[in-house]
Amino acid sequence: MSTTVFITHSLKKAAADDCRRLGYAAARWLLGACLCLMLAWASAPASATEITQLRVERGEDGVHLSALVRFDLPPVVEDALLKGIPLFFVAEADIYRDRWYWTDPRVASTARTIRLAYQPLTRRWRVNIASGLITSSSGLRATLNQNYETLAEALSAIQRVARWKIAEAGDVDPDASYKLDFNFRLDLSQLPRPFQIGVAGQRDWNISAQVKDKLRLEPAAPQAAPAAPGTEATK
Repeated sequence: MSTTVFITHSLKKAAADDCRRLGYAAARWLLGACLCLMLAWASAPASATEITQLRVERGEDGVHLSALVRFDLPPVVEDALLKGIPLFFVAEADIYRDRWYWTDPRVASTARTIRLAYQPLTRRWRVNIASGLITSSSGLRATLNQNYETLAEALSAIQRVARWKIAEAGDVDPDASYKLDFNFRLDLSQLPRPFQIGVAGQRDWNISAQVKDKLRLEPAAPQAAPAAPGTEATK
């Protein structure tokens, strides 16, 4: 009787040890797989977004910002456009007065929304630019509408920010110190609700860049005078 009990106890212990070893092996395999996925995720090429050629000018009519936002549309994003899903890009600019003894107060803030859509019937690309942000209670109040033959032309118009008025001239004191916070991003909240769930966390849909730096005001570039009626510019 005692021998049977001993054998049964030994078999149960051996089975438990086998299960424990299998559990350790499965845990090690799972950890290794997670590490491989993390390394592959980190090494995968992402759509880099970069803000270059940033220039802020102060003229009599206000403070204007010019910049070039460089980014490429990943194939999955371009495919969504071709399927009729418009994209909304947001540009935001805030100016803060530099104050050493307390938090920096914001003296100016502005934003604009750029909508990019493909028109299958005409096979053209349409860009709408509106002042401010789009909310659930406000639609796209377009101030500029333009059609383009190719996606490259439409993206070039979106990426180049030319003399965008971000503040009134009186908002910025030439003798004071200021900071600029300028950011550009693809607004995923404007995508159709079911689509938002599918793209959440995907690197291909992360198109954003930000510049936080001391505000360096430059004199406004002189504007070319219009030619007089009936005259031609000489080459």
